Amino acid sequence: MAEIIPFHGILYNIDKIKNISDVVTPPYDVISEKEISGFYDRHPYNAIRLDKGRPRQTDTKEDNPHTRAGKYFKDWIKKGVLIRESAPALYLAAVEFPLGEKTITRYGLIARVKIEPFDKGIVLPHEKTFSKVKSERLELIKACQANFSQIFSVFADKSDVIGLLKNSVHNTQPVFDFIDDAGHRHKLWRIMDTDIQRQVIDGLKERKLFIADGHHRYETALNYKKWLQKTDPDFNESHPANYIMMYLCSIQDNGLVILPTNRLISTISVDLRNEFIKKAKPFFNIEKFPFDPSDLDDTQIKLRHELKADPGEHKIGVFIKEQRQFYILCLKPGVMDTIFKNEIKRPLRELDVIILTRLIFVKILGFDDNMLDNEKLINFTSKDVDAVTAITTGTHDMAFILNPTTNDQVRRIAEKGLIMPRKSTYYFPKAISGQVMNSLNTLPE
Repeated sequence: MAEIIPFHGILYNIDKIKNISDVVTPPYDVISEKEISGFYDRHPYNAIRLDKGRPRQTDTKEDNPHTRAGKYFKDWIKKGVLIRESAPALYLAAVEFPLGEKTITRYGLIARVKIEPFDKGIVLPHEKTFSKVKSERLELIKACQANFSQIFSVFADKSDVIGLLKNSVHNTQPVFDFIDDAGHRHKLWRIMDTDIQRQVIDGLKERKLFIADGHHRYETALNYKKWLQKTDPDFNESHPANYIMMYLCSIQDNGLVILPTNRLISTISVDLRNEFIKKAKPFFNIEKFPFDPSDLDDTQIKLRHELKADPGEHKIGVFIKEQRQFYILCLKPGVMDTIFKNEIKRPLRELDVIILTRLIFVKILGFDDNMLDNEKLINFTSKDVDAVTAITTGTHDMAFILNPTTNDQVRRIAEKGLIMPRKSTYYFPKAISGQVMNSLNTLPE
C-alpha cells in the first residue's frame, strides 16, 4: 500500500525572488559543467548551489560542496529567501511543452511518499544505478537533511486523482508560473483543502508506484534511513526521513514522453573500433550510410528514418570516431534467445537497451561489470545531435543511438521485479528542481 501524505513544503519567497526561472534548475544528473556555471552566475540563490555545488581545490571533509549546500540551505531559510509552508499541502505541477507539431501539458502531483524497500512491491524500480553517484548523494542528504528535487514516479490513475486535482485548481492562480531555459512553461499550485487531500490519499493507497527518474535519489533515501537508524537514537517511525518527496504522474497522461538515451563511449582502442562491424556481423544485419559532418541536420533526419523499426524489430545506430559513415544494426531473429535464454528473462531480452548492454558492450566490446558501473566510461544523451557531434569532434570513440523504451515496457519490467540497465529511459521533460523542497529533519513544522 503506497502511503502518500501532504507536507510543509519549502518554497522560494516570491517577495524576494521576482522571477522563479532564475533560481530553479533541471535535475542534477542532466546538467553539464557549462550549465552549472551559468546557473551559478544567474542568481546568488539559484538551487544549483544546493543540489549540485561546485568543488574547489581546497575542499576538505568539513568544507566541500555538500557542507556548503547545508549552510546555504539554512542561511536562505533564515533570511526568508526560502519559506516553509504554514500548513501541510499537496502540490500540482504542470509543464507545457512542444512535442512535434503539438503543444501538450503534463501534470504531476508532488507529495511525500513513504519509502519502502523494493522487495515489498509498492515502489518499484526499473533500472540499475551507479554506485559512486549514490555515495555522493548520501553525503549531500546527510549535510542538508532535505530533498531539493523530486523522485519522478508513474502510476495507474484508476481513480483519476490527477483529474480531481486539476478540477480543484481550475479557477485559482498558481503559486508559480514561469518559462524555463528550454521554453517550457511551468505552473505550480498548492492544495491545502483537507477533503481533497484525503481523496487523493485514498485514491493512491492501492497503487504501485514505478520510478521513472530518480533511482539514485530513491536508493539514497533508503540508505539515509538505514544510516539514521544506526546513528540517531531518537529515530522512529514518525521521523520525516521515512518519507521522500515524489512527483507522481499518471501513466495514462498524454504528456508522459520517453526519449531515447543514447550511449557515448570513451577509451575504445583503434583496433577494436576498426574491428567492431566485423565482430557484429554474426548477430546483426548491417547497413552503412555516408554522412557529412558539416550537415548534422540532414544526418539526424536520415538516422531517425533508418532507425524506424517494425514491431519485433530491434535497430541500433552506430557512429565510430574517424569514420564518415554511420551504421544501422538490425538484430537477426533468434540471436538473443540463442545466446541468453538461460541468463536473461524474456521481457528483458526484448529490450534494445539489453541488446546493447549484453550483446554489444559485454560480448562484442568485452566490457565487464566494473566498466558498466563506470559513469566516466559511458556517457548518456537524449539528443542525437550531441551524440553525433561527440564523434565528429573526437571527444568520444563510439556512439550508439537507440529507439526509446516505451511506458508499457517500463511497467511490465517493474511489475515482474526485473531491472533494466542504467539509464534505460529519459522521461521528458524532467521534473524541475527547486520548485518545492522537503525537510528531512525533526524540527517543528
